[in-house]
Amino acid sequence: MTQSVRVAAVQAAPVWLDAQASTDKAIDIIDKAAGQGAELVAFGESWLPGYPFWIWTRTPSAGVPYFLRYDRNAVTTDGPELAAIRSAARRHQIHVALGFAERAAGSLYCSQALIGDQGELLAVRRKLKPTHVERSLWGEGDGSDLLVTQTRLGRIGMLNCWEHIQPLSRYALYSMDEQIHIASWPALAVSRVEQGAQSARHVCASYALEGQCFVLSATNVLPAELAEELAPAPGALPPGGGAAAVFAPNTTVLAESSTDVHDEIVVTDCDLSAIRLAKMTADPVGHYARPDATRLLLDRTRRTPVVLLEPGADPSPADEPEPAPETGA
Repeated sequence: MTQSVRVAAVQAAPVWLDAQASTDKAIDIIDKAAGQGAELVAFGESWLPGYPFWIWTRTPSAGVPYFLRYDRNAVTTDGPELAAIRSAARRHQIHVALGFAERAAGSLYCSQALIGDQGELLAVRRKLKPTHVERSLWGEGDGSDLLVTQTRLGRIGMLNCWEHIQPLSRYALYSMDEQIHIASWPALAVSRVEQGAQSARHVCASYALEGQCFVLSATNVLPAELAEELAPAPGALPPGGGAAAVFAPNTTVLAESSTDVHDEIVVTDCDLSAIRLAKMTADPVGHYARPDATRLLLDRTRRTPVVLLEPGADPSPADEPEPAPETGA
């Protein structure tokens, strides 16, 4: 495992509701990040095919036409979009963390993929609990989606947006010895109060401090023309909302975007040896823990709505979970 890792946090606007064009733009960004020496590049929440802003600004019935476009442009883990991005990762020998709307049978999920520098699909996870009106669009993940993956660069974990204010989910990833954390966000412009850039900044800094890890905050950007189209009233939906940054374990901001409205790639170096110094003082899942007083129960089994019994097989309870896949955690 290397000690110094060059990382890139993306702040950019995908081509909204166009999976192919957003894939092409992602590959262009990967090319540019690799040209700056990045070994890991992280994208915002639901980069493919963009964040579903209409769920916050339209009634359910008025949002149906947007849903149909979104559903058509959602992607599968074995589809051509992720295959093209995996090929770009392999070509540049760079790790890629990408948010995408995953289509699985009849449902959609807010997912994240971690792609290795040889183009291999190292991990895929789903948002455990979509936030507020997001639950009208995305299904839920389960305990198997809390994972940290061993890579050549170190141990990498991921969460989406307001999963970062779930203390137990955070603690679960800390316990897996996470070293680099990907915090993926939409354009933080839908609500300047509840999901503003300052909120995301504070959450990411506290994550770095608690988890003694490096945090890459990657965000989308809301273009002015799209903000105008989706705003419930003129000027009610401000464009921009970017807040890309990289945080060290002591909460130092190693690099950040210069504005919230333009596409930028934030690149910096992370010295992983700083993690050992941070843990010397306080390791909340190690020497600073009190398991005699408080402990976390983490169920990482994958839940399925149907359990198939083959002829002659021993009967099992209908809610028997499948084992979680191997993730390197």
